[in-house]
Amino acid sequence: MKNNQNTPKRGLAAMIRGKKFASILLLICIAVLIFPALAYATGDGAAENPSHFYMTAWSLLPPIIAIGLALITKEVYSSLFVGIVIGGLLYSNFSFEGTLTHVFNDGIVAVLADSYNVGILIFLVILGIMVVMMNKAGGSAAFGRWASSHIKTRAGAQLATIALGVLIFIDDYFNCLTVGSVMRPVSDGSKVSRAKLAYVIDATAAPVCIIAPVSSWAAAVASYVEDGNGLYLFIRTIPFNFYALLTIVMMIFLALTGMDYGPMATHEKNAKEKGDIFSGMEDYANAVNENSNPNGKVIDLLLPIAVLIVSCIIGMIYSGGFFEGANFVDAFSNSDASIGLMLGSSVALIITAAYYLIRRSIKFKELAEAIPEGFKSMVPAILILTFAWSLKAMTDSLGAKEFVEAVVNNSASSFQAFLPAIVFIIGVFLAFATGTSWGTFGILIPITLAVFPLDNPLGVVCVSACMAGAVCGDHCSPISDTTIMASAGAQCNHVTHVSTQLPYALTVAAVSFVSYVIAGFVPNAIIVLPIGIALMIATLLLIQKTNLWQHK
Repeated sequence: MKNNQNTPKRGLAAMIRGKKFASILLLICIAVLIFPALAYATGDGAAENPSHFYMTAWSLLPPIIAIGLALITKEVYSSLFVGIVIGGLLYSNFSFEGTLTHVFNDGIVAVLADSYNVGILIFLVILGIMVVMMNKAGGSAAFGRWASSHIKTRAGAQLATIALGVLIFIDDYFNCLTVGSVMRPVSDGSKVSRAKLAYVIDATAAPVCIIAPVSSWAAAVASYVEDGNGLYLFIRTIPFNFYALLTIVMMIFLALTGMDYGPMATHEKNAKEKGDIFSGMEDYANAVNENSNPNGKVIDLLLPIAVLIVSCIIGMIYSGGFFEGANFVDAFSNSDASIGLMLGSSVALIITAAYYLIRRSIKFKELAEAIPEGFKSMVPAILILTFAWSLKAMTDSLGAKEFVEAVVNNSASSFQAFLPAIVFIIGVFLAFATGTSWGTFGILIPITLAVFPLDNPLGVVCVSACMAGAVCGDHCSPISDTTIMASAGAQCNHVTHVSTQLPYALTVAAVSFVSYVIAGFVPNAIIVLPIGIALMIATLLLIQKTNLWQHK
């Protein structure tokens, strides 16, 4: 009888596996058929590189394969590694030894030896340790009890998360993990799915940082502009950054109306009706030790976070030379996010540990146990980040940036009025494929500034389109470090986060594209921004009324 019952299940499982295998084969076949047509579209510089595929469309194949496999198989680690191996094969012209050395020596080992990357990893580990310490001290539970008594609705929980995300505008890494650790108990108590929490965290990370003049993102953008006009240009682009501004409008609309669509609707329905905040994908369900101090107070959570914010700000301006005579703005513009966040979080960790020991919120043994527990809680994020960085190293070694730059340069002089919308789409594609918005800034902003002078209003719109497109692509990409850390901060399955967030991000991207078309003809933010907001709200109302993209 058991055999008869299991046979259909086995048949179904085999069919699903067969479909996945067929999808993977189809993806590879499409790539093999399409890419040869473009393979030698631009060959300048190929002689300077041992790879036959340098500065050709083939350089974009590794991230495309990795992203496609991740979406098909729902498994991130192996998908990223396959993309890395394909990059190694193309770089070494399919040499076994060359592939092996390039993948490990020039890829994984090199990115882990990079001081900037190591600083980010240390920052992640320290935040993981602090989260475990706050849980053990009872701070998170106390805040959850306080929030439960004050935040009674799902809308309130989402709006509180949005507000906290907007307030923590210094850095997207810091934003993702801090907002996640603070708001998880609140959103769980209000039956908000982890997928929705991850979306709100991700949507208040990069989109908020890219419109905050005092942030690591502003510093990165300013660094690409000569003559010290970077921060001035950044401020002028803020009202034209339609993707970031419209994302905030969309989040508030969704929270207030309770509307959801696409795969997110299923997760929210499961959370509201069944109390299943994970919808069966419980990767992080037991990631944090819940044995906390029942006598914890809200101050045990708020004080460490306040210390962390202040310490990170001081660390950022320290790395920018503030204590060597630079003013605050210049110091922040010249800051090194990796050094600043690493030093700031280290000081915050020491102060927090001393505070808990003095208050006797946790014992020394529990403090020591928090170190490996915090490290373990960040292992998924660290592993994906390492592979994502390695994949970027593969595409860089194949000249992907130079290939895209050449394509953009060849077409930049045509269709000037449509250039903001074109730049936006290119930025989305490049950031999505490479998983890096900062790298996209570095490619597109210098090109845009070469086409338009700083005093040209259309040039400001185009620079803003570069930034908006980069953030949009970063927001959508499963190999983006910010997307990865939003999953870690919400403790949500990563592929679940990507698949539920994608329809929302694409909705805002579509409205932003239309807004940039309008801005190309009328480069006036006072006129275009209200039109963009009206279009965003109208689009959401249309989706709500017609049940478009309703996930069954």
